[in-house]
Parts: sequence; structure tokens; C-alpha cells
Amino acid sequence: YGFDFREYALSSLRRRVRHLMRDEGLSTISALQDRILHDPKALPRLVNGLSVSVTSMYRDPGFFRAFRQEVVPLLRTYPLVRIWHAGCSTGEEVYAMAVLLEEEGLYDRCQIYATDMNEGALQKAKSGAFPLAIMREHPSRYLVAGGRRSFSEYYTVRDRAAAFHSRLRRNVVFAQHNLVTDGSFNEFNAILCRNVLIYFSRPLQERVHRLLYDSLGRLGFLGLGSKETVQFTPFEGRYQTVDAVHKL
Repeated sequence: YGFDFREYALSSLRRRVRHLMRDEGLSTISALQDRILHDPKALPRLVNGLSVSVTSMYRDPGFFRAFRQEVVPLLRTYPLVRIWHAGCSTGEEVYAMAVLLEEEGLYDRCQIYATDMNEGALQKAKSGAFPLAIMREHPSRYLVAGGRRSFSEYYTVRDRAAAFHSRLRRNVVFAQHNLVTDGSFNEFNAILCRNVLIYFSRPLQERVHRLLYDSLGRLGFLGLGSKETVQFTPFEGRYQTVDAVHKL
């Protein structure tokens, strides 16, 4: 099937398997295995259950403020900017970045690649639509992130959902990519791989760090989650810290 979970963090993997068994109404691993092998509809449920899908548009607004202040000035010097959101899940942070680039006058010369192994999550991301109740939680954090307008200017409301304007999807490519098994596919000025590595074992983290490093262009920026680091990896000495607090 092309999915390899063997080097995911064991505690997280066990917890997700238990939840999946409960949702499937099964009591043993062997019963779960049998269902996956004989029920074609079970595999997508397995991938959804084992994938990391926890995300939020501005759960770490300080990161976006730091990106705006520290990274954007250098990106302005490039005629074309490529940004990779690796492990984008349902796309909330992709749209947060699109809004940031729009406000900084950079969006028209940016190409954003948003990838995830979970096709179901990608379909939600492509739609650009999120529950209105959740979207209404973001304005204050959007301002903390350095937002310069009213957050509601970027979406329209229909049927209790908020859909981002199509212009914010115009320069975004959503595609399936597995950090565990797939290789580099382009050279980027900035890569955001936030709150993904924490679910991997140390050897797998190092392999993914190799992939990210090989995918960065000269003077490229890497953004990680608050609990992630390049310290204690073979690549520690190859980066210069821009913002230690916000992992840039």
C-alpha cells in the first residue's frame, strides 16, 4: 500500500491503534489485520486513524510573527519563492501562510507546495472550507501573528462554513507525499515541517531531517514545531538559528 508506520513513535502508534480498534468494534490486533486485508474500505480508515491530523491555523501565532519579521525580508529579494508545507494535514497553516504572504505583497511570486500522506486530509485542505465556529476563534491570534486587516476579509460564509477566497488557493499545489518513503521533489526557499517529527522515532527523525535539508536551497529557512529541534541530529551544525523560541 506504500505506507510505513514502523518507525513512528511507539507510544503514539499504540494509542492510535487502540482508538482504531475501538472505532472498528474489534478487540484484537489480528481481527483488525483481517479487516484491513479483506475490506477495501478499511485501509483509508486505517491511514486516517494512524496519520497525524492535529492542526490549527494560529495555534502558534508567535511563529508566524517571527516568519513575517525575520524571513520575509530575505524572501523579498527573490524573483520567485518556493515554500513547502510538509505534513500539512487539513491545511490550516497553509492558509495562514497564504494570508501572511498576501499582506506582505509576496503572494503573487510565491508557489506553495502543501503535502501530506493522508489523501482525505488533503481533500479537506483543497476545499479551503472550515467550520465557521472554528474560524471565529482565530481573529485574536491572527492579530498576535502580525495580521494587518480584519481576518474575516479573507473568507466568505456559507452553510455554517467559512471558505477562503479562491485567490489564496491560486498559488498552492496540494499533493500527496509521504515523508517516510518519498524523496525530495524540488528546491525550496522555506520549508515548514511543524509538529510532525515529534511523532517519529529518532532514526526516522534523522532521515526526515536529511530529506528536509536536501530540499532547502542556499540560505533556505526551516520552520519546526515548538517541541522539535535540529539539535542532536547530524544537521545541527548546518543551520544558523534565526529565532530559537519559535524554531526558525
